[in-house]
Order: sequence, then structure tokens, then C-alpha cells
Amino acid sequence: MKPEGLRDLADAAGPADAADPARPLRRDAERNRQRILKAAWEVFNEQGLEVSLDEVARHAGVGVGTVYRRFHTKEELVEALFVSRIDSVAALAEAAAEVPDPWSGLVSFMEQMVEMLAGDAGLRHMLMFATYGRDRVSYARQRNAPLVGRLVERAQAAGQVRSDLAATDIPFLIFTLAEATQFGRAVSPQIWRRYFNIILDGLRPERAGVTPLPVPALLPEEMESTMRQNAPRHR
Repeated sequence: MKPEGLRDLADAAGPADAADPARPLRRDAERNRQRILKAAWEVFNEQGLEVSLDEVARHAGVGVGTVYRRFHTKEELVEALFVSRIDSVAALAEAAAEVPDPWSGLVSFMEQMVEMLAGDAGLRHMLMFATYGRDRVSYARQRNAPLVGRLVERAQAAGQVRSDLAATDIPFLIFTLAEATQFGRAVSPQIWRRYFNIILDGLRPERAGVTPLPVPALLPEEMESTMRQNAPRHR
């Protein structure tokens, strides 16, 4: 029986590579890992996180066993790809909270988030459904929630947004716009900006003719529950 490392190499690179004593195992293993990560990035970004590891393996041109040896679970693969993206979400919220004009900070955060999620189905599913990378997503949410709350409170204190707007409304609106980017992308990729402006007008302070919101905003724990209930099943 071959040692585990040589079995990995044979499966990953083929018999000719495995038989070549001059080819370092570590270099081949890392090359294979990068091939898997590239393939996963492409299929997750295009189709979302419901894609199976079998599909990732096919896209990478390797055996599924090779994928499982590099990443024992789909969770590991997702985290390897998206940890830096999760951190960038928190950075956007932090930067927006430093913008002197409260309205501009809130609008900038929402716009940049929609742009980020529009081009990254994997990150969109990760944040919307919170089923993968739970520790990372939970950390990002705990880090972001006070910042988003601050964005809303600053704008309310300045009289720039309606008093009944809640912090949990912001991610809900961002997710709605992010889905709109997918709905219209074949015909009008920027159609979401039309609805973004309509939403922004709806955030403005109460005035004559503005309809009061008929139901309360989701509590943070209700938002979490909603995301999990609507998540695609793991494959």
C-alpha cells in the first residue's frame, strides 16, 4: 500500500507525476490546492454555495477524493475562500461610520455592499443565509451590527432618515437589492440602481403623505432565524 502522501500525489497529478522522484510532493500538493480554490471560487461566485464538492472537483479537473483530502468539509473550503471577504464587509461599515455626513455614510455603505454582493454569489449566499462559515459570519455580524446601528442613529439624529428605521432594516434592504441585481442582469445589469433610489427616498424623514410602516422591524434574532430558514440545503 502506498503511503498516504504518495496516494494524494498519484490521485492529484496522475501516474507520470507520481513516478517522478524529482517532483516535490509539497509543490504538487500546493499546486493542486490552488487549482481547487480557483475552481471553487469560479463556481461559487457564479452559482452560489449550494454547489456540491463533486461539481467543484469536476470544474477543477481533479478527483473528488483529492478535494476531500485538501478540504475535509465544504465548510473548510468556503472559509478558505471567503474569510478575507467577510473582513472586507466589516471594513466597509467601519469606513462608512467615519464619513462626516451621516446620510452620505449610510448611502455609501449600502451602495458598496450591493455592488460587492452583486458580483459574488458565494459571498451573497454566505451572508444572506448564514449557513457556511458560521463563526466567521457571526463574528462579522457582531462587529457590523453596532456600526450599522450607529449609521442609522447618526442619520436619525441629524434628521436625515425616518425615525422608525431600524438597524436590521439595512441588511434586509441590501439583500433585496442584491437579489434584484441577479433578476435583471441579463437585460439591465444596473436596474438595481433605479430601485436603490426609490428605497433611499423611502428612508427619508416622515413628511406629509408618507405611509407609516405597518409592521415592526425584525429583531436581530429574528433576522438570524429568517436567514437560516431560507437557506438552500447543504450538498
